[in-house]
Amino acid sequence: MTGDGRRALTGIKATGDEQPLGPGGAMAGAATPPGGRTIDPAAVPDLVERFRRGERRALSRTLTQVENATPAGREALRALFPSSGRAHVVGVTGPPGAGKSTLVNRLIAEWRGRGRTVAVVAVDPSSTLTGGATLGDRVRMMATYADEGVFIRSMATRGNLGGLARATRGIVWTLDAFGFDVVIIETVGVGQDEVEVARTAQTTLLLQVPGLGDDIQAIKAGILEIADLLVINKADRPGAGELKRDLAMMLTLGGHAPPGGWRVPILETSAARGEGIGELADAVEGHLRHLKEGGEWARRERAMLLDEIQGLVRGRILAQVDRLFHDDPAFDALLARLVARDWATAVARSTT
Repeated sequence: MTGDGRRALTGIKATGDEQPLGPGGAMAGAATPPGGRTIDPAAVPDLVERFRRGERRALSRTLTQVENATPAGREALRALFPSSGRAHVVGVTGPPGAGKSTLVNRLIAEWRGRGRTVAVVAVDPSSTLTGGATLGDRVRMMATYADEGVFIRSMATRGNLGGLARATRGIVWTLDAFGFDVVIIETVGVGQDEVEVARTAQTTLLLQVPGLGDDIQAIKAGILEIADLLVINKADRPGAGELKRDLAMMLTLGGHAPPGGWRVPILETSAARGEGIGELADAVEGHLRHLKEGGEWARRERAMLLDEIQGLVRGRILAQVDRLFHDDPAFDALLARLVARDWATAVARSTT
């Protein structure tokens, strides 16, 4: 991104254009964009040009197309991808009630005070019935609405596991290409499935809270392995000292040592009170220096892109299998045999 593009960030803030709304208002999550949201791929060059001039509306429209995986979105991302790879992508994960949104709010303010521009990708869980999401993280971050150096994008998981939505990487690359210095990914917060963020972010913060029993959960899931920094939030509560001791013990017993010789620090914060935020921001920036000085940044970028390619290949294979299941009369006959509990005939037909 050019210097002019980064200076154009002075016109950026969260707006209602960022998230495509469905018939249920904020309950967005349809697999295809609502009417009027899809743009003609022929209009992409103009959209990309306005994007590169730093137009906020062009950014919002591009993000909508990328999230909905439209042909225009794919074309725009293809044009913008070479401008990405410069932002520091920071993942924030942890169990529900850990104070992730409050902590992200504080980190935004801290980094803005240091002259950095910040984008946030806040992922909310989708309803298993309607496919929609309340997108409540944006509500919690309204304190940053008037800040022109902050951009907030709420997303629904749309049934995707692992704490992120399928389009998260594309959204992150788009925000990166626009020129943001820091892109924060706040995950769903479901506990043991919050591992995908570590394959997308360069720095992953794992939040823990005294009194939630998450030390046991961490042992069961191995979730400590994704952490570059461990953060005990709500550290003013009773039990914070015991939790810190337990986490230190688990790091020692588990032999957890991220590649490159980084030693995972355990930091204490009280996001509601604004305590420990400066120290946490310093630690995040220290990890960034470590990544770049030791070559770990390039290794993680390579691993992330490999994971993306493998995911695309798996997705195409699954799409072909899905079409087979829905369009092949022979499969319908096989399924009917299984429903009738005629296992022998079904197996015989499937092997011929």
